[in-house]
Amino acid sequence: MQIHQMSVTYLPEQDRILMRINTTDGEEMRMWLTRRLMVGLWPLLTKLLTEHLLKLESAGASLAGANPELKKMLADFRKEEFLQHADFDTPYKEGQAALPLGEEPLLVTDVDATPPANGPLKLNFNERPPANGDAKPRSFQMEMQPKLMQGLMHLLDRAMLQSQWREPFVQPAPGEQGALEGDDGRPKYLN
Repeated sequence: MQIHQMSVTYLPEQDRILMRINTTDGEEMRMWLTRRLMVGLWPLLTKLLTEHLLKLESAGASLAGANPELKKMLADFRKEEFLQHADFDTPYKEGQAALPLGEEPLLVTDVDATPPANGPLKLNFNERPPANGDAKPRSFQMEMQPKLMQGLMHLLDRAMLQSQWREPFVQPAPGEQGALEGDDGRPKYLN
């Protein structure tokens, strides 16, 4: 499968991220990414991409003894270089004919990531429904070169900024609970 385009959109009414992938074969894969999933996935993807970029940088020189700041600088430089050549202006092509995963997006419950030795990063997105239901597990695997991976990370980063998922939960100070109270003085909860 050859990836043609990717779209990552935060949908506030769902409080989920919808990730869509168009292939050159005219197929579209759709996946829901939840906050719970992204809490663990984001640091893993960041680490895998950084390690892979450092391997590319160190192909000509040894970085084994380099300090962490230098390694981070080199990885950040490579990421910026990839982003400069990426195309984020072309609109996502809607209305693909084939939906191999079905009409309903895959609700990703876990992701298996295989770090590359010298090849692309392999990501396997899994939907494991509850054992008591009659739904069958679904999954989708894709391979990503560093440039494409950096593009995906950029799109995910923008969606997470829009979702405000990175902002910590703040407990209101005593006496500030007025914002969480209804007109009748009782606590008010969202969702």
